Amino acid sequence: MKILVCICPVPDTTTKVAFSDNNTHFNTQGVTFIINPYDEWYSLVRALELKEAGVATAVHLVTVGKADAEPVIRKALALGGDEAIRIDTDSNDTYAVAAQIAEYAKTDGYDLVLCGKESIDYNNGTVGAMVAELLDMNYLGFAAKIDIAGGTATVTREIEGGEETDACSLPLVISCQKGVAEARIPNMRGIMAARTKPLKVVAPAAVDTVSTIVGYELPPAKTGVKMISADNMDELVNLLHTEAKVI
Repeated sequence: MKILVCICPVPDTTTKVAFSDNNTHFNTQGVTFIINPYDEWYSLVRALELKEAGVATAVHLVTVGKADAEPVIRKALALGGDEAIRIDTDSNDTYAVAAQIAEYAKTDGYDLVLCGKESIDYNNGTVGAMVAELLDMNYLGFAAKIDIAGGTATVTREIEGGEETDACSLPLVISCQKGVAEARIPNMRGIMAARTKPLKVVAPAAVDTVSTIVGYELPPAKTGVKMISADNMDELVNLLHTEAKVI
């Protein structure tokens, strides 16, 4: 069984967000990019576990991005991926990203495609389902547990008020969330090996772009905090009635 893991570079969570060109572009100057945590901690690690257990024979990584995405995918290789593929284009349109991944996946006969439930920059959570549709595969989203045996995946998903367990035959696309696996840290041996593992750059397919970003807007700045004396309960109750906002 061959597994394809989708890897998305995202800004480090400590990044100070700024925009340029009249708030139409995210300013990447000085920004450190990391592997999207849902891709790294859950989908990639679970794929590696399946290989270590003898269920999978190969774990490949794919990302859609330009050359500046290579350090991120090299880190994913350091965690244990066998080889990586970089589709040489850049897009903020989720359909275009999904279409690029699907077009590549068609060429190599993958039995299982794993991705994080969403990226932490745009939080769309739609790429996995789109990839499944474009590959004509079944899709299970928001997996908290994945077991595979005899060509069937058993997936536990969180739903409102509880959990749901589904069984589905391969090939299959699954998006992963917390619970699927425990995060790993690449060791020195993995880091050194990643330097020589295959990283294939492929030309992008001719796919449509269906959305564009009109503009970005930062949330309002946080307001100050009012401190109320512990013995002034009347004022506290009054402020809760007149000024407090329910979120």
